[in-house]
Amino acid sequence: MENAALMDHVLFLIVFILALGMLFGKVAGWLRLPDVALFLVAGILIGPVLHLVHESSSSFTNQFILTVGSTLILFDGGRNIRLSGLKKVWITVSLLSVPGVLITCAMTAYAAHSLLGIPTLYAVLLGAIIASTDPATLIPVFKQVKIRPKVRETVESESAFNDATGSILTFSVLAVITGGQALSLTSGITEFLLTAIGGILVGVGIGMIFSFITAHLRIGFLRDYATIALVVTSLGAYWLGDVFHVSGFMATFTAGLIWGNIDLFKIELEDKLHEMGHFMENLTVLMRMLIFIFLGSQVNFQVIINYLWPSLGVIAVFMLIARPLTVLASALPDRRADWTWKEILFMFWVRETGVIPAALSGMVAGLGVKYADVIAAVTFMAVLLTIVLQAGTTAYAARKLGLIEKS
Repeated sequence: MENAALMDHVLFLIVFILALGMLFGKVAGWLRLPDVALFLVAGILIGPVLHLVHESSSSFTNQFILTVGSTLILFDGGRNIRLSGLKKVWITVSLLSVPGVLITCAMTAYAAHSLLGIPTLYAVLLGAIIASTDPATLIPVFKQVKIRPKVRETVESESAFNDATGSILTFSVLAVITGGQALSLTSGITEFLLTAIGGILVGVGIGMIFSFITAHLRIGFLRDYATIALVVTSLGAYWLGDVFHVSGFMATFTAGLIWGNIDLFKIELEDKLHEMGHFMENLTVLMRMLIFIFLGSQVNFQVIINYLWPSLGVIAVFMLIARPLTVLASALPDRRADWTWKEILFMFWVRETGVIPAALSGMVAGLGVKYADVIAAVTFMAVLLTIVLQAGTTAYAARKLGLIEKS
């Protein structure tokens, strides 16, 4: 009976949240707002306001959805990157994706320690969680707004690459906090590199194997199951990374990169591209609904009110100081990209926080880490403010700076 009750509960949650997500997604389309902003509103409505959903952040259902959802979204982020399009801007993208994440994390951590009064290690954890940007928010925005290709490809690629970096950094800091390990710069860098490189190797292996047995013209016996092979590859890469104690998120992202660029390996799936793209687009929308509505339903407004002004100060540093410095440190050394100041100013402003930070925050809360409530509150505000203020004004900023691509 207990299992039957749990099954009914989970089925109700999924059906109810997805139905609500479709409704609020439609409203977002009418209002021309990013759908994740309305998903957060939906979650707040059914959680803190009406108390219809009481799913704790530590529940298996919540943790499972966060893990699977963020894995599939990261995989699709990698799959949407065309390596051939990065020839001119790969230096900027590389700097934004690794040193840039560290700069953002460090500056945000300093602000969090100073303004929120939380210990340095937990402030670094907060900085790591919200340091990455969001392909799940940016890509739909750029489908509506035709930004100059060089800028669009850079920002989209950064948002996919740095999600993996932010995830690795978060779990590296978590290992120190939960394992009681001594923190040192050398051991931290070594652990980071081993975790990242291990994830890359796993992702390349799984991605190559499944793309080859799916897409190869002679021996691709899974060709008729291409969309299912995508799901198996993404979740399998994460699982195998976890088994080998390397970054599952980096593994699934790398596997997605392999799938998105299989033409470089002399194999192709031209006849399946539309089907796969449509399938993954719907799957990632579904996961965004679940992750953000759950996040909104778990918001603790008492904690937000208690830390409101210090949190706003942290987010102001995060958006208005850390981001510009990160872009400058990454774009100015790249002479090959020939960045203009208008393009740099646009990248200052476009840095939405979204799915992966939301998922990482939920995972941290589920582990019962100290100060998890404060971290969750700041993450929620960072997601909400960057999506409403930045994603909502991306088109306006692009027009004012003259970066709209002419037909």
